[in-house]
Amino acid sequence: MTIQDRGKDSFNDPSAIALRALQWVLLDPARARRFLDLTGLTPESLRQAVGESATQRAVLEFLCAHEPDLVAASEALAIAPGALVAAREALS
Repeated sequence: MTIQDRGKDSFNDPSAIALRALQWVLLDPARARRFLDLTGLTPESLRQAVGESATQRAVLEFLCAHEPDLVAASEALAIAPGALVAAREALS
C-alpha cells in the first residue's frame, strides 16, 4: 500500500489523517495484529476497504480506545491527540 501526499491540505483532511494513522499502526507487527483482531479485518479485507470511511474511522477508534497508542501515534504523526479524535468524529 502506498499513501501519497496530496499537499498541505491533506494534513488536516480526516481521511488523510486516518491513512497516516493506519500506516503507523501497521509499522508494529504486534499492534497491527491487535488492530486486525479487534476489528475483525483480515489483511485482504483491509486492503479492499482502506478507502472507505468506516474502515478509516475504525483505525481512529482503535487508537482512541487505547490512550498509550493514541499518545504515541500523535507524537509520531506530529498531530495533537484531539485532532485524531476530531478526525474520527468527522468520518462518522
